[in-house]
Amino acid sequence: MTELAIGQVTERTGLSVHALRFYEKEGLLAAPVKRDANGRRVYTEHDVDWLLNCTKFRASGMPLAVIREFAELVRQGPGNEEKRLELLREHQNTVRDRIAELADCLELISRKVEIYEEHVARGTANELWR
Repeated sequence: MTELAIGQVTERTGLSVHALRFYEKEGLLAAPVKRDANGRRVYTEHDVDWLLNCTKFRASGMPLAVIREFAELVRQGPGNEEKRLELLREHQNTVRDRIAELADCLELISRKVEIYEEHVARGTANELWR
């Protein structure tokens, strides 16, 4: 199995060294990070894949506590897949709700852009807030 140094992992994931150490300290990794003979962190491809998942979870608004709980379930191994599925479904619903909210926001903003474009094109933008 290929071993990766922390610098290689930062390049592959876009996470800083500080963020990688934080993820490890907070129990967000699916497996303990191994150390080489000199005590330096050594990562695997599986670790990189997991970290990429974590960055997507965070970008989608998943709280650290939920990622930690999910990671703990993964570390426990087989037998808790229904609980993992429950966590993912709950977050899926949260993300869907947020997308719907953002779509509503985008619709409003798009209408405002059209109004402003029309007024700017006609030279009547100064009348927008009268």
